[in-house]
Amino acid sequence: MKALVAVKRVVDYNIKVRVKADGSDVDIGNVKMSMNPFDEIAVEEAVRLKEAGQISEVVAVSIGVKQCEETLRTALAMGADRAIHVETDGKLEPLAVAKLLQAVQAQENADIVLLGKQAIDDDANQTGQMLAALLNAPQATFASKVAVNGGEVEVTREIDGGLETVAIKLPAVITTDLRLNEPRYVKLPNIMQAKKKPLAKHTLADFGVDVTPRFSVVKVAEPKGRSAGVKVETVADLVGKLKNEAKVI
Repeated sequence: MKALVAVKRVVDYNIKVRVKADGSDVDIGNVKMSMNPFDEIAVEEAVRLKEAGQISEVVAVSIGVKQCEETLRTALAMGADRAIHVETDGKLEPLAVAKLLQAVQAQENADIVLLGKQAIDDDANQTGQMLAALLNAPQATFASKVAVNGGEVEVTREIDGGLETVAIKLPAVITTDLRLNEPRYVKLPNIMQAKKKPLAKHTLADFGVDVTPRFSVVKVAEPKGRSAGVKVETVADLVGKLKNEAKVI
């Protein structure tokens, strides 16, 4: 069995992003970039399934600028066997990414496609669902536990009311949630070994996918700052402020 894992290069979660002076976008110049945390969880889960003998090969794929190769090398250092980089400098919307992943999956024919439930830059939470629809494959989103059993996989999902366990037939698309696992610390020997693992390069032309944007960003702005909290003496004062100032009751 084979697992295909999609990873995205995003601004590191420890970095506070700032909006460009012209309000056109966020400024990512000279800021630390890293693998999307939810995708890192997806890689870790695929590697654990391989270590358990349930998967024979883990293939990482990333779509984006040349520097995405660094993100893929991280996935290889974590335990992925090989990587695929679809290089493009343009901005890609979730549907375009899903179509490109569909094209990659058509070549790889993986049994399980793993990706993070969302990326921390756009928080779209759309790519996995769109990919499943394009592949006409079963999907299990927000996974907090994954167990492969022959030709099907049992996934525990995090939902608003608690947990839901579903069994889906393979091949399938699974998006990972925060509590699925804790990604391993990558050691130096693994980083060095990752440099020798195969990394295939492709362009958008190789797949013939139309990635023309379907919407445009009008303006990007910083969120409004929160006002300082205040203490009230009585319940009546609290109710008055909620009604007259906050206007929530």
